[in-house]
Amino acid sequence: MMKTSLLLAAGLVLATLHPATANDRYQQRPPVIVSPDLSAPWVMQLGGADVRPRVYARPAAPQPRSPAGQILRGQQQMQPVAVRPNNPVRTQIEPQFLPQIVAYDTAQKPGTIVIDTNNRFLYLVMEGGQARRYGVGVGKPGFEWAGTHKVTAKREWPSWVPPKEMIAREAAKGHYLPARMEGGPENPLGARAMYLGSTLYRIHGTNAPWTIGSGVSSGCIRMRNEDVVDLYERVNVGTKVIVI
Repeated sequence: MMKTSLLLAAGLVLATLHPATANDRYQQRPPVIVSPDLSAPWVMQLGGADVRPRVYARPAAPQPRSPAGQILRGQQQMQPVAVRPNNPVRTQIEPQFLPQIVAYDTAQKPGTIVIDTNNRFLYLVMEGGQARRYGVGVGKPGFEWAGTHKVTAKREWPSWVPPKEMIAREAAKGHYLPARMEGGPENPLGARAMYLGSTLYRIHGTNAPWTIGSGVSSGCIRMRNEDVVDLYERVNVGTKVIVI
């Protein structure tokens, strides 16, 4: 009986010294971890439009304490949340292929288009020894060509009718092309097309902008959609086009 009483008394003393509450476990809250892989828009809503979300590094080891038992808080490492691009990196073209005004010494008249297939540039000749330069994609090996033509037609969001030779060539590789594709964002001719003489070649846009600066086409000159729209507005039917 006396042993039972001693145990009860000891339990009451311990309860008085360390009152248990539901909040005890939360007195030392762990740091909030936001994964750098997240780019969800809701992260920005946590602190308003003017607050950049942060990534707080998780402590690698227990925090050191002073001789008095106080926690020595070091400066936490912070970095902006990593935001993934909307598209894969391979969809980006090299900076030199973005449109720009450059010095260009030529005997051609202003308004003439000169396409340098070796260097993957299209020049629209301007006054004063300058030109508006755009990056282009050109014919792959075996499909290179050169010559002088004129723009004989212009089309907005053109439809695409693959030549029979292309259909047969791609079918041999296991790629089956449609007999016709209406214009639109999925169309490989892109937003605009300028037809060159009686040839099958065109200056046109593309839904594969990462191919700009490469030799991948069947002979046509590819441009980014935004660039071909810009060029389209600057030239007329009858414009001279020199491909070198």
